[in-house]
Amino acid sequence: AYFEAAREVGTLLGQRHIRLIIGAGGIGLMSATADAVLAAGGEVTGVIPHFMVEQGWQHKGLTEMIEVENMHQRKQKMADLSDAVIALPDSFQIATKRTPGSETMP
Repeated sequence: AYFEAAREVGTLLGQRHIRLIIGAGGIGLMSATADAVLAAGGEVTGVIPHFMVEQGWQHKGLTEMIEVENMHQRKQKMADLSDAVIALPDSFQIATKRTPGSETMP
């Protein structure tokens, strides 16, 4: 069900030409969402730390890939590039960063 939700969101974003900013992992919900955006004609910008690229963990078909030094920079860069945040089922990373009053995006 989680992967189905990720693909649905990705398809809707792609059909509406909304660029997806994502963590750029090559597996899991991030990858499923990115694949659906791309299949629907959309664009995906991935942000990934160097160590993940060195391990070969990156998605290899994204429109744009931005490499950063670490996970903190990854989250910050994704926030800087984004206008809104979508939290899919079983995705808690954005919640781990949130402190009261720290987020300005819907």
